Amino acid sequence: MGQKVNPIALRLGYLENWRSLWFAEKNEYAKSLLEDQKIRKFIKEKYAQASVSKVVIERLADKIKVIIYTARPGVIIGRRGADIDRLRAELGKISVKEIMIDPREVKNAVTDAQLIAQNVAFQLEKRVAFRRAVKRVIDQAMQSGAKGIKIRCAGRLNGAEMARQEKYHVGKLPLHTLRANIDYGFAEALTTYGIIGVKVWVNHGEVIKEVKRQEAAKASVGTVQEPAR
Repeated sequence: MGQKVNPIALRLGYLENWRSLWFAEKNEYAKSLLEDQKIRKFIKEKYAQASVSKVVIERLADKIKVIIYTARPGVIIGRRGADIDRLRAELGKISVKEIMIDPREVKNAVTDAQLIAQNVAFQLEKRVAFRRAVKRVIDQAMQSGAKGIKIRCAGRLNGAEMARQEKYHVGKLPLHTLRANIDYGFAEALTTYGIIGVKVWVNHGEVIKEVKRQEAAKASVGTVQEPAR
């Protein structure tokens, strides 16, 4: 199960939230879903250099709120917000509803699975040896506080005639444990030999244990100890 289920989809409603937050009637559902796909594709293609991690879309009555999680919000905002106005006008061609854009910064980009996958894919396109690229991002992620990381590359690695896959695993990565906060990312490197797929899993630790620890700490501070008799 851990090899076939997307870790984010497995934890929906428990640790993760949906990337499209809206409800539509039966006759409007397909149209709204297609608009979401077009918006995400346009943003990721136009701002490939902005390190876009994910795009969350919220639909209100007559408005669409597009939340862009990026490591470089300045690239999207532009000088005095000029680029945001341009992006809003271009997205207005996809949907007739009023569009609001909310860029949010990804604090720790070296532990974000999607950004790690994009980084490795970018290096593969620049003809960097895949082992060197993978080991470099693994070291950066582990030094920045990740509990575990796994990277799998598949395709004609280093231009080999026969495609193969190689994976590197460091630290703890419990894919079946629902309380484990597992981040997942996927990217493709368009090399001259063909497409190389990069999958990344990052373990950010267990969520429930940290909450219980905080509650226990608050309870211990709140209790008044009786003097010894």
